[in-house]
Amino acid sequence: MQDKTKINLNTRVIIIQKLYGKSFNKDEIISFPKHRFKKFIKDVVYGTIERDEVINDELLNLEKNYNLKKLDKIFIIIIKAAIFEFLYKSKTPMKIIIKEYLDASNFFLNPSQIKYLHSIIDNLGKKIRKNYE
Repeated sequence: MQDKTKINLNTRVIIIQKLYGKSFNKDEIISFPKHRFKKFIKDVVYGTIERDEVINDELLNLEKNYNLKKLDKIFIIIIKAAIFEFLYKSKTPMKIIIKEYLDASNFFLNPSQIKYLHSIIDNLGKKIRKNYE
């Protein structure tokens, strides 16, 4: 079994890009690059899309503490992908999920947004893992 803690930064960037593209074109057929973690990338991308309703329920709970309506689409996509991993990739440590999405977000967000994202996904991770473990 592959060590999930060694999945590199590029993996989360690809996940975010694929979900972002799909959000603009629902009929798009997603193609995945050759990558040593291609199966993981596909699992997270398709899982996030397929479990959108469950993930949106988690987002609704989050709106009690955060104003998500003003956030960029890319911000929400990063949060959704992290939620999917918190819920369905239980073997991946929470700290790794948070760190890798924060690192990947450097490609898409400015530093102040990344601090806000850190607060959101840290709180989400603690809540989700506590409720589902």
